[in-house]
Amino acid sequence: MNYLESIGQYFIMAWEVFKKPTKWPIMRTLILKEIDELIFGSLGIIIFIAFFIGGVVTIQTALNLTNPFLPKSLIGFAARQSVILEFAPTFTSIIMAGKVGSYITSSIGTMRVTEQIDALEVMGVNSLNYLVFPKIVAMFMYPFAVAIAMFVGILGGWIAAVFGGYAPSGEFIKGLQLDFESFHVTYAFIKTFLFAYVIATVPSFHGYYMKGGALEVGKASTTSFVWTSVVIIILNYILTQLMLG
Repeated sequence: MNYLESIGQYFIMAWEVFKKPTKWPIMRTLILKEIDELIFGSLGIIIFIAFFIGGVVTIQTALNLTNPFLPKSLIGFAARQSVILEFAPTFTSIIMAGKVGSYITSSIGTMRVTEQIDALEVMGVNSLNYLVFPKIVAMFMYPFAVAIAMFVGILGGWIAAVFGGYAPSGEFIKGLQLDFESFHVTYAFIKTFLFAYVIATVPSFHGYYMKGGALEVGKASTTSFVWTSVVIIILNYILTQLMLG
């Protein structure tokens, strides 16, 4: 019953976020601040992970293509499919759930503990709109970060293939172009938009409705990461079944 209550409370929160909006000059400043902290502040780790994930996928694919009759272009094909369909949108989102989600939960949770949220309510401000809405808007910039992750992941795969001696550059690029379907990119970005909303709202929910002191803020951050990851994985399965099945 506690889970059902939390799910209902989450959807009520998602509705309340859009009520009684904060004045635009203040909201614009909040949105730009969140874009800087949530998106630009995460680009370094996204690029780092995407580069090496692309390289690892390429090496593992190459080492498993032991049959001499299989063309080397399959290495590029496998790297492209893996990075675009799963590793760039989904794996990166799990990392973002840990980095960004923990930050969101701890920042809002600290405001709850120090009664800053109560002060906003007393002043007649819709605290959910003030705190959560800028994060939702900022996270809708997340697909641009995933697009960078796709490019860097494939670049990492190309470098691993060429300089590791697993495939010639021409064969790898030929594999990148083999049976390319633009809908796969569309599918990846649709997933990313939904993941962005989840990463912005689920940690906000755990921070906003937490009770206790400083110790509970840490526990709420851990719980928010677990549940954000669970929701992302379930959504990933459902969207893959609906759009590619």
